[in-house]
Amino acid sequence: MDRLQHELLEYHERSKHRLDHYAPGPRGLDWTNQPDPFRVFRGAPRIGLPLAADTLSTRYNELRRGALPPPRRFDLSNLAILFELSLGLSAWKAYDAQRWALRCNPSSGNLHPTESYLLCPPLSGLSAGVYHYLSRDHVFEHRAAVDDPRWTEAFSNGGVLVGISSIHWREAWKYGMRAWRYCQQDCGHVIAAVSYAAAALGWQTRLVEVAADDAVAGLLGLDRSEDFGAAEREAPDVLLWIGKPELRPDLERMLTVLDRAQWRGCANQLSLGHVTWPDIDSIHRVTHKSRTREPSLLTPNECPSPEMPAVDLSFSRIARQRRSAVNFDGVTRITAAAFFSMLACLLVRRNTPPWNALLSPAAVHAALLVHRVDDLEPGLYMLVRNPGALPILKQSMRPEWLWQKTGPDYLPLYFLLPYDLRAVAKLICCHQDIAADSCFALGMIATFDIALKQPWRYRHLFWECGVLGQALYLEAEAAGVRATGIGCFFDDEMHTLLGVEDHAWQSLYHFTVGGAVDDQRLSAFPPYQVQP
Repeated sequence: MDRLQHELLEYHERSKHRLDHYAPGPRGLDWTNQPDPFRVFRGAPRIGLPLAADTLSTRYNELRRGALPPPRRFDLSNLAILFELSLGLSAWKAYDAQRWALRCNPSSGNLHPTESYLLCPPLSGLSAGVYHYLSRDHVFEHRAAVDDPRWTEAFSNGGVLVGISSIHWREAWKYGMRAWRYCQQDCGHVIAAVSYAAAALGWQTRLVEVAADDAVAGLLGLDRSEDFGAAEREAPDVLLWIGKPELRPDLERMLTVLDRAQWRGCANQLSLGHVTWPDIDSIHRVTHKSRTREPSLLTPNECPSPEMPAVDLSFSRIARQRRSAVNFDGVTRITAAAFFSMLACLLVRRNTPPWNALLSPAAVHAALLVHRVDDLEPGLYMLVRNPGALPILKQSMRPEWLWQKTGPDYLPLYFLLPYDLRAVAKLICCHQDIAADSCFALGMIATFDIALKQPWRYRHLFWECGVLGQALYLEAEAAGVRATGIGCFFDDEMHTLLGVEDHAWQSLYHFTVGGAVDDQRLSAFPPYQVQP
């Protein structure tokens, strides 16, 4: 085992929650030092964006079936819709004197470590350059103005780039060492949220996997020390190509042009004080990504489209009404048809969001603890999202599992154990009732060898988990129930349940779906109107 593998495993083990102790974190929350949830580049010119999402007629069911509308043109209005429905605010909530924003993309603890950027050629209503999206005000901040024909040529006349970065401190303030994991999961949620919103506009999304982290930092201006000063730095995550999938942007040419671009704006400082978490700095270095080769195009197995959801909503409505459930009622049930339809949307399908954004084969599978699904026996099930993984999963887990194929023929769902697992689900999810009171809970089980061979893929495994989570969020809304991601779980208790004894498979994220109980004490306000 080389040094990088050793350091990756050390972080992974030290950041696990265990029955006798939790991963290292702050002993208490310093509320006076809570990070500002909004990054602002003071001095950068602002471009106000129209609130045009209500003009979008695309239905959510069309997207989940891969029936995208004709592509719209790239202009200010349509890009405003893209950002509003993927990264914009969905509501304000209030309790007594406290007020906080909710967004279309979910985040651990609603802390939102993710920042987003647009890189574009000259468009109608928008000049060429690099923009930072400020969701609080629904504006673009024009970070870099570009007046060079080589910049336009680099886009191949085919689309735009969306850049994603993370501010680790926003999560570490509350969650300590484990915060880095949550930043990666949130990045995955954003990848999926962008993919869905782009598809609603008729656009395909592709992760630019060849890009090195240093290139992403250079393109987004994250390496400009003079623009950050004492402000918290942003870690480069990913570039998403939005547009014609057969084309690719010329990143090297863009970097050359940006060397002479005029950059404007200085980042605001989010907190006056900071706590250093060396383990986060270490795993950030270990998973640093250099330029890689263009991956082979993914050719997933074709499967039938999922059945019609219980609630046929427009995409704009479902994107904005998505919420993370805080409590479940412990009574609500869903039909087997609804359950199977949800799982069908977790399978990779060509040019269908959110899976069109990812190019690598599925590396994460779902271990399902089913509690309240009509006509389905409670117990443990496994959704094998990559058929080639089935023999390895069987070999790696308990020999007594049934592995009985169940559900529709096209659905790779296997029944492992008939048993009431509500108490087990609650125990695994840090003793939280929400895991037992749901219709079903699940753990996302990843092929961990991928990360050990190429440490930068450790991040990608969490991203894939976040993409799965975003699909479940929207599917739950369409089924008339609600979902929530669970970052607090006892990793190795899940492994013990499954019979996993080494690092070949690791549980990286948990999720649960059920009948939500709303908190009547909270008041809600529209996202972009003057607040009282």
